[in-house]
Amino acid sequence: MLAAATSVAVVVAGSWFGYQQLSGRNCSGQIKLTVAAATEIAPAVDQAAQRWTADGAAVDGTCVTVAVSAINSVTMAAAIAGQHHVALLGVGTAPGSVTVPDVWVPDSATWLLRIKSEASGFLPTDGRSIAQSPVVLAAPKPIAQRLGWPAKQIGWKDLLTQVGAGGALKPGITDPARDASGLISLLALGGAAGTDNAGIRAKVVALRTLAADSSSLREDLLQKFPQSIADLNGGMSAAPVSEQDVITYNAQKPTVDLAALYLQPAPAPLDYPYTVMPEVDLQRSAAAAGLHRALDQASFRTALAAAGLRGPDGVGAHGFATPDGAPATVTPVVAPDAATVIRQASGIGQLLGSWAAITQPGRVLSVFDVSGSMLTKVPTAPGLNRAQVTQRAATQGLALFDDRWAVGDWIFSTDMVGKQPWKELVPITPLTSGRTRLQAAIGQIVPKKDGDTGLYDTALAAYKEVQNTWQAGRVNSVILFTDGQNDNKEGITRAQLVAGLRKLRDPKRPVRMVIIGIGPEVDRSELQAIADASSSGGVFIAQDPAKIAEIFLEAIATRSGA
Repeated sequence: MLAAATSVAVVVAGSWFGYQQLSGRNCSGQIKLTVAAATEIAPAVDQAAQRWTADGAAVDGTCVTVAVSAINSVTMAAAIAGQHHVALLGVGTAPGSVTVPDVWVPDSATWLLRIKSEASGFLPTDGRSIAQSPVVLAAPKPIAQRLGWPAKQIGWKDLLTQVGAGGALKPGITDPARDASGLISLLALGGAAGTDNAGIRAKVVALRTLAADSSSLREDLLQKFPQSIADLNGGMSAAPVSEQDVITYNAQKPTVDLAALYLQPAPAPLDYPYTVMPEVDLQRSAAAAGLHRALDQASFRTALAAAGLRGPDGVGAHGFATPDGAPATVTPVVAPDAATVIRQASGIGQLLGSWAAITQPGRVLSVFDVSGSMLTKVPTAPGLNRAQVTQRAATQGLALFDDRWAVGDWIFSTDMVGKQPWKELVPITPLTSGRTRLQAAIGQIVPKKDGDTGLYDTALAAYKEVQNTWQAGRVNSVILFTDGQNDNKEGITRAQLVAGLRKLRDPKRPVRMVIIGIGPEVDRSELQAIADASSSGGVFIAQDPAKIAEIFLEAIATRSGA
């Protein structure tokens, strides 16, 4: 028994020494391996799995059977997030009939990054790409030709000018919170826009334009393309999708074929990571490793080509229907290093926060620290102090929120209204009528030179305010910015604050308490205790105060505990 366990453990560790062949006919019993794969790749995975098991797949003399199911990546992501008691922005919950498999092959590693960002216990293994499909800009061929295709090389900056106000294209997109190709394309578009004020404005315009004609699923989006030459001037004229989507669409012989435009710089592709779930035992992990080896065979690459997919090396096997103007080889999928993973996760959070601000109605009470320490200069933002970079972040955030939002502003320190440490500048007000007033209030985020930090009383009062004015059908939130620790001797204690928040919690009127710590002086444990007591929300620390705007967007995107 010990020898068998040791054998399995050796395989999982990556060494095949002493391990019985995974393809032999002398086996008994049964190990059931379940695999869920994105719908477009599932048939190829199933063919390889059935071929492997027919050849006598086994682990240490025990036979292996494999059940492959085709499932949309967003649905499985919702199920896995639910298993870890977290939620992903815009994803919702999975049907009760959906169960988490032993192996998951989503269409993109971005799903893994999103789940890991919310659930610290989600630590799957393997994760190597088994196929890829570049993200392209699909357009009806006559429209693509007007843009100079296939002779002209088109970049994301070119697209940015085409989808803005008055642009030549009528674009569409899949909801980036629910579809990886939409998410990846918006990341590329945001990178092309840049981070200066002009770039931020251009990105907001593009996001608003794209949000006006978004779809939840790529299948729905593709149906919006013109179905005849007569429809060219009225239908959707461009949308970022995968190369595989274009191949599959054209294979149906539509009246108007789609062109695939490979914009530069090339964004990350859909990369189909082979992901072994963290709950899988050693025997099934070994079986999963064996199946992955079976997917290295030439027959699997041929099946990928038939499905319109390239191998992870960027090459399509025999039978691959290369779109007109497409490169024969695209950049192979390379596993990112740890620093890149962190940067990618941050970028995804910021992008989804921007999208949420534009597309999802919400109510938020913004609460700003104006204690004396907010006068501290920010080395990475020459000439500005912490309050001024916070004002800049607040201005950018207000510009992002569309008119379905309602926003309020408070400031806090100590003795702001008598002994009360907070002061209301604007009550939570619909932006349809209050945008100008709220913009003017941002100018009042001015530090009180000798003011201390009345954090606890303010946090409790802000939570009560949002709950008392709570509205159904919206995310009701407090977003509190602070650069220090509670320092209000006449106020409540931490224990009193925690007890007060726990008493107020009401599952029928949930309030998200999001706290953004500014600079190195904040006490994360103090802020985390406040967020935990509210049951919904989170803590985000901007070690560099100049990065507040980016942290703010990540805070909007998170749904931990919501």
